[in-house]
Amino acid sequence: MYRYDQFDEAFVRERVAQFRGQVARRIDGSLTEDEFKPLRLKNGVYLQLHAYMLRIAIPYGTLSSVQLRQLALIGERYDRGYGHFTTRQNLQFNWPKLRDIPDILDLLADVGMHCIQTSGNCIRNTTADHFAGAAADEVEDPRPTAELIRQWSTMHPEFDYLPRKFKIAVTGAPRDRAAIRAHDIGIQVVRHPVSGEVGYRLFVGGGLGRTPMIGKLVRDFLPKAHLLAYLQSLMRVYNLEGRRDNKYKARVKILVHEIGIEEFRGRVEAEFAALDPAAIAADPEEVARIEAYFAPPAFVTLPETSQRLVADRARDPAFDRWVETNTFPHREPGYAAVTVSLKPVGGVPGDATSDQMRAVADLADAHSFGEIRVSHHQNLILPHVRQDALHGLWTGLVAAGLAEANAGLITDIIACPGLDYCALATARSIPIAQAISRRFASAERQREIGELGIKISGCINACGHHHVGHIGILGLEKSGQESYQVTLGGDATENAAIGQLLGPGIAATEVPDAIERLVAVYLAHRREGETFAEAVRRLGIEPFKAGFLATPAESANAAA
Repeated sequence: MYRYDQFDEAFVRERVAQFRGQVARRIDGSLTEDEFKPLRLKNGVYLQLHAYMLRIAIPYGTLSSVQLRQLALIGERYDRGYGHFTTRQNLQFNWPKLRDIPDILDLLADVGMHCIQTSGNCIRNTTADHFAGAAADEVEDPRPTAELIRQWSTMHPEFDYLPRKFKIAVTGAPRDRAAIRAHDIGIQVVRHPVSGEVGYRLFVGGGLGRTPMIGKLVRDFLPKAHLLAYLQSLMRVYNLEGRRDNKYKARVKILVHEIGIEEFRGRVEAEFAALDPAAIAADPEEVARIEAYFAPPAFVTLPETSQRLVADRARDPAFDRWVETNTFPHREPGYAAVTVSLKPVGGVPGDATSDQMRAVADLADAHSFGEIRVSHHQNLILPHVRQDALHGLWTGLVAAGLAEANAGLITDIIACPGLDYCALATARSIPIAQAISRRFASAERQREIGELGIKISGCINACGHHHVGHIGILGLEKSGQESYQVTLGGDATENAAIGQLLGPGIAATEVPDAIERLVAVYLAHRREGETFAEAVRRLGIEPFKAGFLATPAESANAAA
């Protein structure tokens, strides 16, 4: 994985020292809160309902075991002994004291981490496929591209004050595991169909929140050497034309929608034609230096299938279930990528205690070359595990309370912090996720239902990605009460779609029953091997809407 050079190290240390002085002036009253706010936001510090929150950047979701242990230390020393992993592949501490944050930033700098550009109207943390470098279907590891974008975008003087925040995601495979079409810019590594050259397909204008939209194709093929110049052209058009008079209409998706993708593409191409891509491109030696950090680890030659794994699965049904749900095919024979679920039944999605972080770091050292990933599903990934070692890894996860066999299933719920923490939230998310999780706690029932993604947001800003959930849940305030809208048919993959509203909002206590009715419709009508998302696409929304709107008596009659 990438390691900071001398420039990165000096830059981060200078920012910590600068912010330490700003915090001191805020505490002694020299700075008002209004004066301090833009300064703290540039360093990832939010003021939530009950305390400050610190958002830590994890570029393209890649962590070392050393970094994860440092996060565990910070959570233990300066928070309440846990951290919250987010849909942006970041980590948030919800309870730090303002006076301690400079010390936290120093500890982060010790291990090559920071909080810069995790907030504000700038280019945020670039995300990537959490199976990058491991997935068998990958054209190319997208992380060198994501790192190049990180270096280019960090404190970019031209794009440090955009009309609104800006998010980029990169995937290296045909199967989109990075939700690129739900981003301001989505980048897919592709191979040219004629020449075989590796380059990029780019989407623009995706995004969720108040006005959810799916990104539109802006360039079908872009040579790799032209990436930074093309990104600069995209950003310049947005920076010039994006609305600054209305924050609700300031995202690039609104600009693309209002002028149309053809007009937007024309403006970008005109800007691009006026540039000298070679003058903007990274030096080839720097590109080679970056790529070297992402060279594959020292894999050993192994059979395609481990006989030890076969025997372990046959001997231990609980382990067998976990392997079935929480492992992913690896490009190297004899290896697997592993999802470490942060979704225990009844737990808070995305939370991990300091002890659990240390346990994962130790297991990563023992079994995954010291490397961990954070997924936008709010789970952790050990990307390179020998199949022979899976049972030992699972045993360690069981001891840490991290062996839930539910990756991709109905209890693997994405949820924002909601009204329990967030000052912008209008309803709670966490208790809804917990209630659904408990309702579908049975491992056998989860396996019967199969792949099903529920995503929950506590306000219209959609940090829980509810618009692209197979089932999406949005909490709103209505007449002083929490009310939950339910959508169906969302998809964050290459089949990206925005979910459709099923009916009027319902009370929190009604949500588990509503999910139960939707699942019942699916089980009654699915074809052999058909997932929930596939069934919704085939059947349309109407059968599910009827189930959602059914009264308890009607549901009982239908079940009978």
